Amino acid sequence: MARTGRPRRFDTAQTLEQALGIFWASGYGATSVQDLVEGLGVERGSLYAAYGDKRRLYLKTVELYWAEYERALRSALSSVPLLPALREILLMATRLGAAAADQRAPRGCMMGNTAVELVPQDDEATAFVERSFSRFVDMTAHALGEAQERGEVVATSPPEAQARLLLVVAQGTSLLARTGTEPEAAAAAIDAALAGLRRSGDTA
Repeated sequence: MARTGRPRRFDTAQTLEQALGIFWASGYGATSVQDLVEGLGVERGSLYAAYGDKRRLYLKTVELYWAEYERALRSALSSVPLLPALREILLMATRLGAAAADQRAPRGCMMGNTAVELVPQDDEATAFVERSFSRFVDMTAHALGEAQERGEVVATSPPEAQARLLLVVAQGTSLLARTGTEPEAAAAAIDAALAGLRRSGDTA
Protein backbone atom coordinates (compact mmCIF):
# COMPACT_ATOMS: atom_id res chain seq x y z
CA MET A 1 0.00 0.00 0.00
CA ALA A 2 1.36 3.39 -0.98
CA ARG A 3 2.12 5.81 1.83
CA THR A 4 -0.03 8.91 1.76
CA GLY A 5 2.03 10.86 4.28
CA ARG A 6 0.75 13.22 6.91
CA PRO A 7 -2.21 15.39 5.85
CA ARG A 8 -1.49 19.06 5.35
CA ARG A 9 -2.73 21.10 8.27
CA PHE A 10 -3.61 24.24 6.39
CA ASP A 11 -5.93 25.45 3.67
CA THR A 12 -3.72 25.73 0.57
CA ALA A 13 -6.03 28.24 -1.16
CA GLN A 14 -6.18 30.51 1.88
CA THR A 15 -2.45 30.21 2.42
CA LEU A 16 -1.84 31.17 -1.20
CA GLU A 17 -3.89 34.33 -0.66
CA GLN A 18 -1.79 35.15 2.39
CA ALA A 19 1.44 34.49 0.49
CA LEU A 20 0.23 36.85 -2.22
CA GLY A 21 -0.06 39.60 0.36
CA ILE A 22 3.44 38.96 1.70
CA PHE A 23 5.10 38.93 -1.72
CA TRP A 24 3.04 41.92 -2.89
CA ALA A 25 4.18 44.01 0.05
CA SER A 26 7.87 43.09 0.08
CA GLY A 27 8.65 41.77 -3.40
CA TYR A 28 10.18 38.48 -4.46
CA GLY A 29 13.82 39.14 -3.62
CA ALA A 30 13.23 40.71 -0.21
CA THR A 31 10.92 37.91 0.96
CA SER A 32 12.77 34.97 2.48
CA VAL A 33 11.42 31.48 3.01
CA GLN A 34 11.59 32.20 6.74
CA ASP A 35 9.44 35.30 6.20
CA LEU A 36 6.87 33.07 4.53
CA VAL A 37 7.04 30.41 7.24
CA GLU A 38 6.48 33.00 9.95
CA GLY A 39 3.94 35.05 8.04
CA LEU A 40 1.88 32.07 6.97
CA GLY A 41 2.20 30.17 10.22
CA VAL A 42 3.16 26.89 8.53
CA GLU A 43 6.13 24.57 8.77
CA ARG A 44 8.82 24.84 6.13
CA GLY A 45 8.37 21.22 5.09
CA SER A 46 4.62 21.64 4.67
CA LEU A 47 5.17 24.76 2.57
CA TYR A 48 7.56 22.94 0.25
CA ALA A 49 5.27 19.92 0.02
CA ALA A 50 2.29 22.06 -0.96
CA TYR A 51 3.86 24.57 -3.33
CA GLY A 52 7.43 23.59 -4.10
CA ASP A 53 10.20 26.13 -3.62
CA LYS A 54 9.93 29.89 -3.06
CA ARG A 55 10.03 30.68 -6.78
CA ARG A 56 7.20 28.25 -7.54
CA LEU A 57 5.10 29.68 -4.73
CA TYR A 58 5.74 33.21 -5.99
CA LEU A 59 4.67 32.34 -9.53
CA LYS A 60 1.49 30.79 -8.16
CA THR A 61 0.70 34.01 -6.30
CA VAL A 62 1.31 36.01 -9.47
CA GLU A 63 -1.16 33.78 -11.32
CA LEU A 64 -3.69 34.34 -8.53
CA TYR A 65 -3.12 38.09 -8.65
CA TRP A 66 -3.69 38.21 -12.40
CA ALA A 67 -6.83 36.08 -12.23
CA GLU A 68 -8.34 38.48 -9.70
CA TYR A 69 -7.20 41.54 -11.64
CA GLU A 70 -8.57 40.22 -14.92
CA ARG A 71 -11.98 39.65 -13.34
CA ALA A 72 -12.04 43.27 -12.20
CA LEU A 73 -10.81 44.47 -15.59
CA ARG A 74 -13.42 42.44 -17.46
CA SER A 75 -16.18 43.91 -15.31
CA ALA A 76 -14.95 47.46 -15.89
CA LEU A 77 -14.61 46.97 -19.64
CA SER A 78 -18.23 45.90 -19.90
CA SER A 79 -19.40 49.23 -18.47
CA VAL A 80 -21.09 51.97 -20.45
CA PRO A 81 -19.78 54.63 -20.42
CA LEU A 82 -16.37 52.99 -20.50
CA LEU A 83 -13.90 55.65 -19.47
CA PRO A 84 -15.08 56.27 -15.86
CA ALA A 85 -14.94 52.54 -15.10
CA LEU A 86 -11.59 52.21 -16.85
CA ARG A 87 -10.30 55.10 -14.74
CA GLU A 88 -11.07 53.17 -11.56
CA ILE A 89 -9.10 50.18 -12.82
CA LEU A 90 -6.10 52.36 -13.69
CA LEU A 91 -6.22 54.00 -10.26
CA MET A 92 -6.08 50.71 -8.36
CA ALA A 93 -2.32 50.32 -8.24
CA THR A 94 -1.64 54.02 -7.64
CA ARG A 95 -3.43 53.76 -4.30
CA LEU A 96 -0.96 51.12 -3.14
CA GLY A 97 2.16 53.21 -2.85
CA ALA A 98 5.35 53.05 -0.85
CA ALA A 99 4.16 56.01 1.23
CA ALA A 100 1.68 53.74 3.01
CA ALA A 101 2.31 53.64 6.77
CA ASP A 102 1.73 49.89 6.93
CA GLN A 103 4.86 48.20 5.63
CA ARG A 104 2.83 45.02 5.14
CA ALA A 105 0.47 46.73 2.71
CA PRO A 106 0.43 45.78 -1.00
CA ARG A 107 2.55 48.00 -3.24
CA GLY A 108 1.76 48.92 -6.82
CA CYS A 109 0.88 46.42 -9.54
CA MET A 110 2.23 42.96 -8.76
CA MET A 111 2.57 42.17 -12.46
CA GLY A 112 4.71 45.26 -12.93
CA ASN A 113 6.71 44.38 -9.82
CA THR A 114 7.36 40.95 -11.30
CA ALA A 115 8.54 42.50 -14.55
CA VAL A 116 11.03 44.66 -12.62
CA GLU A 117 12.38 41.82 -10.49
CA LEU A 118 12.31 38.72 -12.66
CA VAL A 119 12.16 39.79 -16.31
CA PRO A 120 14.04 38.81 -18.46
CA GLN A 121 16.15 36.51 -16.26
CA ASP A 122 13.30 34.10 -15.48
CA ASP A 123 11.82 32.65 -18.67
CA GLU A 124 8.60 31.47 -17.06
CA ALA A 125 7.96 34.77 -15.33
CA THR A 126 8.78 36.64 -18.52
CA ALA A 127 6.30 34.58 -20.54
CA PHE A 128 3.57 35.07 -17.94
CA VAL A 129 4.09 38.84 -17.76
CA GLU A 130 4.06 39.06 -21.57
CA ARG A 131 0.81 37.06 -21.76
CA SER A 132 -0.81 39.16 -19.05
CA PHE A 133 0.13 42.46 -20.65
CA SER A 134 -1.06 41.13 -24.00
CA ARG A 135 -4.37 40.14 -22.40
CA PHE A 136 -4.74 43.66 -21.01
CA VAL A 137 -4.15 45.17 -24.43
CA ASP A 138 -6.47 42.75 -26.25
CA MET A 139 -9.33 43.11 -23.78
CA THR A 140 -8.99 46.87 -23.47
CA ALA A 141 -8.65 47.39 -27.23
CA HIS A 142 -11.88 45.45 -27.82
CA ALA A 143 -13.74 47.62 -25.33
CA LEU A 144 -12.22 50.82 -26.75
CA GLY A 145 -13.25 49.76 -30.24
CA GLU A 146 -16.84 49.43 -29.08
CA ALA A 147 -16.58 52.78 -27.32
CA GLN A 148 -15.32 54.34 -30.56
CA GLU A 149 -18.37 52.98 -32.36
CA ARG A 150 -20.61 54.53 -29.69
CA GLY A 151 -18.87 57.85 -30.14
CA GLU A 152 -17.53 57.87 -26.58
CA VAL A 153 -13.86 57.55 -27.54
CA VAL A 154 -12.01 59.39 -30.30
CA ALA A 155 -11.15 57.34 -33.38
CA THR A 156 -8.01 59.28 -34.30
CA SER A 157 -5.86 56.25 -33.44
CA PRO A 158 -6.50 52.48 -33.49
CA PRO A 159 -7.98 50.90 -30.33
CA GLU A 160 -4.87 48.73 -30.00
CA ALA A 161 -2.62 51.79 -29.82
CA GLN A 162 -4.93 53.42 -27.28
CA ALA A 163 -4.90 50.25 -25.18
CA ARG A 164 -1.10 50.12 -25.24
CA LEU A 165 -0.99 53.74 -24.14
CA LEU A 166 -3.17 52.87 -21.15
CA LEU A 167 -0.93 49.90 -20.32
CA VAL A 168 2.06 52.26 -20.27
CA VAL A 169 0.14 54.71 -18.08
CA ALA A 170 -0.98 51.96 -15.71
CA GLN A 171 2.50 50.51 -15.26
CA GLY A 172 4.20 53.89 -15.13
CA THR A 173 1.94 55.33 -12.46
CA SER A 174 2.18 52.09 -10.50
CA LEU A 175 5.98 52.31 -10.51
CA LEU A 176 5.85 55.94 -9.41
CA ALA A 177 3.47 55.01 -6.61
CA ARG A 178 6.11 52.64 -5.26
CA THR A 179 8.57 55.53 -5.05
CA GLY A 180 6.19 57.59 -2.94
CA THR A 181 4.42 59.66 -5.59
CA GLU A 182 1.17 60.96 -4.14
CA PRO A 183 -1.97 59.22 -5.43
CA GLU A 184 -3.36 62.59 -6.50
CA ALA A 185 -0.41 63.16 -8.85
CA ALA A 186 -0.81 59.69 -10.34
CA ALA A 187 -4.54 60.27 -10.76
CA ALA A 188 -3.84 63.52 -12.61
CA ALA A 189 -1.62 61.65 -15.08
CA ILE A 190 -4.31 59.02 -15.64
CA ASP A 191 -6.94 61.72 -16.14
CA ALA A 192 -4.73 63.44 -18.70
CA ALA A 193 -4.37 60.21 -20.67
CA LEU A 194 -8.11 59.54 -20.58
CA ALA A 195 -8.86 63.13 -21.59
CA GLY A 196 -6.95 62.46 -24.79
CA LEU A 197 -9.28 59.56 -25.54
CA ARG A 198 -12.53 61.29 -24.67
CA ARG A 199 -14.59 62.63 -27.54
CA SER A 200 -14.76 66.43 -27.54
CA GLY A 201 -17.76 67.67 -25.64
CA ASP A 202 -18.22 64.40 -23.72
CA THR A 203 -17.78 65.01 -19.98
CA ALA A 204 -18.70 61.49 -18.77
